[in-house]
Amino acid sequence: MKWLLLGALLGLLLAVPQTFDLTTAAVAALASKPLLIAFSLGAAARPHLPLVGRWAR
Repeated sequence: MKWLLLGALLGLLLAVPQTFDLTTAAVAALASKPLLIAFSLGAAARPHLPLVGRWAR
């Protein structure tokens, strides 16, 4: 799925050259928001973190 989205984006960039400017502007706008970046990194890392069990009494 990831490769399909990347291929679609690259195909769109090659078909319509003006979309490169729009894509660059959108990436720059998203990169300027640190909370969004932190949430995205946390969501991407979550499946790889070990599960924490219940506390032993």
